Amino acid sequence: MSKRLFVLASILMVVTVLLSACGPKAGKAYECTDPLGCVVVEKGAPIRIAYALVVEGPDASLGTDSKRGIEIQIDDHGGTLLGHPIELVGENTGCNAEGGQAAATKLSTDKSIVAIVGTSCSSEARAGFPILSEAGFSMISPSNTAPDLTDPAKHVPGYFRTAHNDKVQGAVAAEFAYNSLGARKAATVHDGSLYADQLQQVFAARFKELGGEVVYQGAVQPTDTDMRSVLTSIAANPPDILYYPIFVAAGGFITAQARETPGLENTALMGADGIYTPDFLKAAGEASNGMYLSSPDFTVFGDAYTKFQEKYEAKYGEKVLNVFHAHAYDAAGLIFAAIEKVAVDVDGTLYIGRQALRDAIAATKDYKGLTGNLTCSESGDCADPKIAVYQVTNSDPATWNPGAAADSNPKKVYP
Repeated sequence: MSKRLFVLASILMVVTVLLSACGPKAGKAYECTDPLGCVVVEKGAPIRIAYALVVEGPDASLGTDSKRGIEIQIDDHGGTLLGHPIELVGENTGCNAEGGQAAATKLSTDKSIVAIVGTSCSSEARAGFPILSEAGFSMISPSNTAPDLTDPAKHVPGYFRTAHNDKVQGAVAAEFAYNSLGARKAATVHDGSLYADQLQQVFAARFKELGGEVVYQGAVQPTDTDMRSVLTSIAANPPDILYYPIFVAAGGFITAQARETPGLENTALMGADGIYTPDFLKAAGEASNGMYLSSPDFTVFGDAYTKFQEKYEAKYGEKVLNVFHAHAYDAAGLIFAAIEKVAVDVDGTLYIGRQALRDAIAATKDYKGLTGNLTCSESGDCADPKIAVYQVTNSDPATWNPGAAADSNPKKVYP
């Protein structure tokens, strides 16, 4: 080799070494340009996902059921994502604004958390998610249904949901009451929560549009145990249907005491997904028998959902507890899919841009989930909503087995 060629070869080797040392795969510092910053997941470290759900107290079945949906999604990923183990951490939210705010404040300080599945209750999200949004987090709720949360004028950046919007649920409930039950007079009761108040408003508005009369709209406190004064007021002008889309504890007291209130003997009782759980049968006892519940329509979820139920029962030794396990499974799935799209791998270390993650979730289109074909709107609604009405056919919680079959409890009666 000539001296000149030797010199050129030496220069080329030096340049190659320098480029290799400076390149992004050499383990050198990665420059994060994401406007909300990046989550750095070191080589071998876990990708940390958080839940913000009600897992304690009278409504614990709601959040526990969702948490299990997340865990099964993690199992279905083999416990790993992009070569990193998935770690699930979380906070109890209490199904109230105070709990939601406290959980959000705590989670917002942990910058190792990539994204959050939650909250369970709409009031938790309204109080807590602005804190998380300001901190750069993205959150997908499996069970927030209040229309307020995805109203374009009130929507907070980074908030999404796989749960239905109660503009759908409230309308279906009213149409069932008017068209199927033949109800012409309705009364509603809420518990002051964002979820219950807005859902009964949608129900009442649609019921009136159909030609019905709303003869009473009132409220109780979620901690109330004596509902007789409210029920006596309602009985003064007996409605054909009493709609109370509230939660387990107060719902149980209203149901039991309504059956004992003179004047309400012929009034149909109807709740919503907040009490769609065997825990409600425990709370209401015999009085729950025959009442109606609006809920996602599980009968249209298909074969994948049947397999999910089998995994659930094998893992936890019992049937599903509540309504939103499949929605939580899909929420975690959307997050994992978005992480896979935006994560930058530099020698095994992941850099996940927070704004990039939000943008990837928002761009979700035709995601094949358990609950349907999911596409996210600009204001965070990602659900493929299908609502049904079920009737409780047996007040024994051990018989809880929702479906459309003749022996199902509760049994699908609409549509």
